[in-house]
Amino acid sequence: MIDKAAILHIPCSEYAYPLDEETFCVRLRAGRRDLVSCELYVADRACESTPIRFEGLPMERIARDERFDFFQAVFPIRHTRLCYYFRLQGQEEWTYYYGDIFTRELADLQMEGNWVDGRSEYFQYPAILRTEIARPPKWMNTACFYNVFPDSFADGSEALAGPAKSGGRLGGTLRGVTENLEHIARLGCNGLYLNPIFTAKSYHKYDTINYYHVDPCFGTDDDLRALVQKAHKMGMRVVLDGVFNHSGTGFFAFQDVLKRGASSPYFHWYDFVPPTGPGLDEQGHPNYACFAYVPEMPKLNTANPQVQAYFAEVGRYWVEEFRVDGWRLDVANEISKEFWRVFRRAVKAADPDCVLIGEVWENARDWLRYDLLDSVMNYDFRRHCRDFFALGRIDAAGFADRVTNMVLRYPEPYLRAQLNLLDSHDVCRFLSLCGGDERRMRLAVVFQMLFPGAPCVFYGDEAGLTGVTEPEYRRPMDWENAEGSWFDFYRQVAGLRAKYLNGTERFTVLAAAPQSRLFGYALEREGLCLTVWLNAGDAPCPLPEAEEAERLWKQNASHEALGPWGFRVCRQARRLAVLSN
Repeated sequence: MIDKAAILHIPCSEYAYPLDEETFCVRLRAGRRDLVSCELYVADRACESTPIRFEGLPMERIARDERFDFFQAVFPIRHTRLCYYFRLQGQEEWTYYYGDIFTRELADLQMEGNWVDGRSEYFQYPAILRTEIARPPKWMNTACFYNVFPDSFADGSEALAGPAKSGGRLGGTLRGVTENLEHIARLGCNGLYLNPIFTAKSYHKYDTINYYHVDPCFGTDDDLRALVQKAHKMGMRVVLDGVFNHSGTGFFAFQDVLKRGASSPYFHWYDFVPPTGPGLDEQGHPNYACFAYVPEMPKLNTANPQVQAYFAEVGRYWVEEFRVDGWRLDVANEISKEFWRVFRRAVKAADPDCVLIGEVWENARDWLRYDLLDSVMNYDFRRHCRDFFALGRIDAAGFADRVTNMVLRYPEPYLRAQLNLLDSHDVCRFLSLCGGDERRMRLAVVFQMLFPGAPCVFYGDEAGLTGVTEPEYRRPMDWENAEGSWFDFYRQVAGLRAKYLNGTERFTVLAAAPQSRLFGYALEREGLCLTVWLNAGDAPCPLPEAEEAERLWKQNASHEALGPWGFRVCRQARRLAVLSN
């Protein structure tokens, strides 16, 4: 019997969307091993004939997890207005599926010799509109980012000598970043993401006072201009951190509200401020909305059109005047969606190729839209790598289930623009999660670099930095060990990524059995099949027999097996059969 409760299709979602102006994608979820075959029937919903004429297309099973199989059909767009249905074939029964019902009858009826049109009863994609197709910048497909926390990085060539200027902690500067761009490029990174650099009170700069100037402890506006210009000459993109959910208390608008209360023209720029103005109670708690409960970071009312216009102009200014290539957007999921629409229009008018990356720690489908964000920080990527590689909480099958969900939960263009990180300024270092076991982190780095999306290396990971608490994971860059064995490892795997992957590859799990530590997958496109095998365990793992392949890189591996915490990357002559059936 077909488990009908397991069947899922949602029109106008990650289950049905245009990949581009020429190609459309339809997906369907079914119970694991339930279907022998799945066919998609597509028609022009504005077709002049009755009954409507459908074209049948086979659907391919593209993924399988513990509970479900996932089917997909990708086909040329011949009509911009679609209706469609599925024919599901089980072991002993079959059914049509459309309009959220299961039936063995199609919707068109014949009555008294005439056809009664039923096209409106099928699944619908009402219109493929060019303006609503997902278009993250194509350069994100091949981007490899390096994330600099400016205060902690450098104030000279391969140096962080200090002392810090007022408002800083360790003394890093923008000139220090500029003088070390060669180090970042040698590592294999072609993108630079800077944590906040604008004038603020704290060393981390997430409490902005002036959005139009670089904080003096980091340097000058001209220092940023010089940094961007040099990066661009080296083929490197630069993304700034935009903190628009909240300001610092020193921001001019909040200062005016402090002085004038409800009579301030900026009173409605902030959320939940009492008429008497902002203040603290006897316990030091703010009587106004903040980021978290931090009084120094009052929350902006991002639904206010004046606030939207002000920060849209901020976004445009740095893109247009300084040619920065994008924004990482702090606390993006707590900000009005209309704010992001206004912001996007402004920055995309200045540079259509500018990227907008939101800080969203959970499933971000509500923010990844043609009129909102292009990408998000993929903290789920880190979480899954933590549980499989670092902590061993899940087996290979559990890891495959999570990765499959991560691959299929967004339309493909957004998958390829995800910012895949292992650590950041907000979380402990991944090497610390691994208990200092470098073998575990190496496997995670291989997976990070050879996975759809844009990997993001937090400064110092290439020097083996550790840290569990905030002062530790934001510690000074270790320039004495900056280009040692860890650097060489990153450079090698980043080099493989740059040489073989162009960002259009399809990800397929090859092997991931319950209670196993062996995880294998393929990255495929026309003319290329890259296979990656990872043994995240202490026991050797035999490898499935395979045809001769070009071995690109391996550690603790032979042709027949992977040793403990070993890996192998190969280029196959053709696609392997999926082994995780």
